[in-house]
Amino acid sequence: QVQLVESGGGLVQAGGSLRLSCAASGRTFYAMGWFRQAPGKEREFVAAINWSGGGPRYADSVKGRFTISRDNAKNTVYLQMNSLKPEDTAIYYCAAGPLLVISTTPPYWGQGTQVTVSS
Repeated sequence: QVQLVESGGGLVQAGGSLRLSCAASGRTFYAMGWFRQAPGKEREFVAAINWSGGGPRYADSVKGRFTISRDNAKNTVYLQMNSLKPEDTAIYYCAAGPLLVISTTPPYWGQGTQVTVSS
C-alpha cells in the first residue's frame, strides 16, 4: 500500500509559477507521476518519473514548462510548474505505481490539490 499527500496548490496569475509536492508513505519503490482534471474534462496525464529519478516524461501540453523530480530520501515527488496558463487550471493528483502503468492506470492516488491560474 502507498499513501500519497499532495500540497502546494493555490491561485496564481498567468505566467507565474507553483511547485507541487507529493509525500509518499508505505511502499515507496514505485514510479510516480502527476495527473490533472479540469472542470468538465477527463483526468489526463501530466508527468511521470521512475523510481531512480530518471526517465521523466511529459504530456505535450506541459513540455518545456513543467519539471518533475523526486527526492527519495524524503519520499517526495515534485512538480515545478512555470509559465502557467489559465488552461492549466485543474485539480492535480499525485499517483504511484509500476513504471509500465504510471502514465495510464497507476493504482495509487492522492486526494488532489487545486491549481487555479487567473488570466
